[in-house]
Amino acid sequence: MNKWKQQQKSWTKPSIIFFVSLFTVILIVPSLIVVPYGQPKPFAKQSQTITSEQPVSIQKNDSPFDITVYRSKQDTVETVPLEEYVVGVVASEMPTTFELEALKAQSLAARTYIVNLMLSDSKPLGIPADVDGDVSDNHTFHQVYKNKDELAKQWGKNYKSNINKIQKAVNATKGQIITYDGNPIDPSFFSTSNGYTENSEDVWTNNIPYLRSVASPWDEKSPKFKDQKVLTIEDVEKALGIQLNPNSDNIGEVKLTETKRVDTIKIGDKEFSGMEVRKALGLPSNDFEIQQKEENLIFTIRGYGHGVGMSQYGANGMAKEGKNYKDIVKYYYQGVDITNIEPYTELVMK
Repeated sequence: MNKWKQQQKSWTKPSIIFFVSLFTVILIVPSLIVVPYGQPKPFAKQSQTITSEQPVSIQKNDSPFDITVYRSKQDTVETVPLEEYVVGVVASEMPTTFELEALKAQSLAARTYIVNLMLSDSKPLGIPADVDGDVSDNHTFHQVYKNKDELAKQWGKNYKSNINKIQKAVNATKGQIITYDGNPIDPSFFSTSNGYTENSEDVWTNNIPYLRSVASPWDEKSPKFKDQKVLTIEDVEKALGIQLNPNSDNIGEVKLTETKRVDTIKIGDKEFSGMEVRKALGLPSNDFEIQQKEENLIFTIRGYGHGVGMSQYGANGMAKEGKNYKDIVKYYYQGVDITNIEPYTELVMK
């Protein structure tokens, strides 16, 4: 009997140790396996923070002064902080689908435009004589501008993402303008070139040193690069104030600028500048060819806009190739500097 108890005692001790060990393995080891995957690693958490899109807002104190905008359709004046005005212009003048660096370049152009305009002594065009305003929202005279309520209505469910992207571009260039020889430039821009931008004197009268012709091959991918418009001979006669013969070729000598746009053209018995024809007939640009077919004139057009300064589709093409907004601005505006707005603030506010 004592022998049996001794054997039982010697068996019980190792058994207890065995079962305790097994219990430990069953409970603790799975938790060791699960815990590292159940809690995010510091690196994964950091990576998530970096890649998430943070909302960007424009604060009132970001703007050194306000802009009074004449709202042409409403016949009212809206007072807006400078940077909010730039947001409204960029959102109205350039597609939000464009690359961020292109939107930054547009922001810089928009801010420079209003500073240059406000430094002028003459009353801005497009504003009634009895209205005190800095700028109109009418594209015929100035930059297009829409406020956030109008943009929200226009964009619908895409408003939040669109406005955040625009504000991010504006915020990145906050307080910067483009200058040449110490003065804010006239930052002309347009949609799409015919492959080259135009020299200022070939469109307007003045030779402006920073508005020089440059190659813009990216524009060929623009949906506005090539177009066609068919007009009746009667429509052309009315628009140009001439008479044409439907039974003979009415297109005479054509002289081109160095960028292949129409400098002058003879239609019927009268000579016109390419810009006159473009304006009178509502053509997208002054790079056009005319083919007469029975009682119609077929216009084949390349490019969209006047062609002077920064091409928007060209800017987007440069951005897609990895160029930043400073590269873009200094390419389309030759010999310029990017300058802080501060030295010009007091002059603007006078």
